[in-house]
Amino acid sequence: MRRNPASSNPNQVALWRVKDITLPALRSCAQEIPGNIRQVSTKMKTTTTRLLSTAILIVGAVTGLAQKVKTPDSPPSTNATEIATYGGGCFWCVEAIFQRLDGVKSVASGYAGGKKDSPTYEEVCTGQSGHAEVIQIEYDPKKISFNDLLDVFWLAHDPTTLNRQGADRGTQYRSVIFYHDEKQKLAAEASKKAAAPQFKDPIVTEISALPKFFKAEGYHQNYFNRNPTASYCTFVIKPKLDQVLQKLSKPKK
Repeated sequence: MRRNPASSNPNQVALWRVKDITLPALRSCAQEIPGNIRQVSTKMKTTTTRLLSTAILIVGAVTGLAQKVKTPDSPPSTNATEIATYGGGCFWCVEAIFQRLDGVKSVASGYAGGKKDSPTYEEVCTGQSGHAEVIQIEYDPKKISFNDLLDVFWLAHDPTTLNRQGADRGTQYRSVIFYHDEKQKLAAEASKKAAAPQFKDPIVTEISALPKFFKAEGYHQNYFNRNPTASYCTFVIKPKLDQVLQKLSKPKK
């Protein structure tokens, strides 16, 4: 079981940050640059050359490259965002992974799928409230899709262990996708089926409509980034995060 967060110092400053790791190229795009430019006046020739250089830079930056984790030069997100809610064991672990995806605007740790409103962490930890530890992701669908997030979800935890992730045991650690609409439900079911061959054992991930999401206490939010030297972060979260990011950085075959 993980350590009680009350024993960690919530004011610690994050000392470690992954930068410039690429996700698999989940989409391909092809563009063509015209090979011949007709002779024009000197003034027009200068303008055309500048436009052509810009086009070449755009094609080179897009074609065949993987999506990137957030970097200082990442384009800003659009105002139109969508929400995804997943449970994959300890919310500190999966929060740290999804925070590093380009197109993800925010990640909140919380509880969902239980018997009462506004449960406390202590109530959820008993396993009797029925809630799962989950994260709620606000993302820009123009930069990363719901299906892209699902691809990372299968990598971010073991979906074949019932009510358990490593040493964390209990129904609060179950693997679950809480969908927000019918479109997400169908996408989750299709993704689960497509992911099955990746695992030796059957996937036990629950797919259910989201009843309510309750944001967890403040000391749970952004936990890994604020407490990188805490024992659970050092020995559980960081090795898992490194492993997932390494897999994501490999070019898609």
